[in-house]
Amino acid sequence: MKRFIFCFFLMYVTFPEALPDVRPVHTYSIVALDPETGQLGVAVQSHWFSVGSLVPWAKAGVGAVATQSFVKVEYGPDGLKLMGQGFTANQALEKLVSADEGKAVRQVAMIDIHGNVAAYTGSRCIFAAGDQQGKNYSVQANLMEHETVWPAMAEAFENSSGDLADRMMAALMAAEAKGGDIRGKQSAAMLIVTGEPTGIPWKDKILDLRIDDHPEPLLELQRLIRVHRAYQHANKGDLYVEHKEIEKALIEYKKAAEYYPENPELPYWSAVALADIGRVNEALPIFRDVFSREPRLRALVPRLVKSSLLPDDKNLIDQIISIK
Repeated sequence: MKRFIFCFFLMYVTFPEALPDVRPVHTYSIVALDPETGQLGVAVQSHWFSVGSLVPWAKAGVGAVATQSFVKVEYGPDGLKLMGQGFTANQALEKLVSADEGKAVRQVAMIDIHGNVAAYTGSRCIFAAGDQQGKNYSVQANLMEHETVWPAMAEAFENSSGDLADRMMAALMAAEAKGGDIRGKQSAAMLIVTGEPTGIPWKDKILDLRIDDHPEPLLELQRLIRVHRAYQHANKGDLYVEHKEIEKALIEYKKAAEYYPENPELPYWSAVALADIGRVNEALPIFRDVFSREPRLRALVPRLVKSSLLPDDKNLIDQIISIK
């Protein structure tokens, strides 16, 4: 009982704010801006459940924030609010840190839409802890196995190619290659917002992936980025179909299937689009392959007539569903 009281007292002294606000999310992360597209992003990995629900924050046309260590979540929304009011990343971070009685155990990084970066690592963050900034990015980590983690992240981000997701993913993989979180791996997340803000949050968020509990969260995050790209192309294909631009739709469906070949539904919609414009001989081999992988998609064929995705042609429908 005495030990419990002592521990509770220690926690209270360490964290002056209410205990429920203290979330020990020790982790490594990156905040970054793609200057060519204006996209802002945050990527993170931790041996803590659902790291994506606490650490990453971003708003299109404004900035991005990673709040970690003994997390005070308010740094995320409050930092974005200040940057949205015209504060630079450094000004916003300084204002929030100066008002935080628990700042010694915080680790926070911010980047604004102009590429200004700022980071803070409290003096009582658990070793190994530190941060490093470069052009249009900041990397930060705490409770790492080695002090080489965040320098490796910086080097990987600076020397990698591809889009913002690719480059942030390279930084995370570099951190793990240097030992990462001393406790191991559990969850990861990546959040990217558009460089062309609409003011509509769900439109401005172009990638929002979370792996809440997984033995290999970074590999799963990599896989989901690939799947995400597949469905981006599939969604474009659907829009082209709505506007009767079938040739453009076929190009998008093909790209979708290339990104995610293990999913039979993606080539299925290519076959539907081909059959709808009379290119049945091209569609049938695709249908045959799809039905062999997922037989239930055969039963979907006649249901597409009512939605005008296939012609109201009994002979055509019978030809498709009877293919062996």
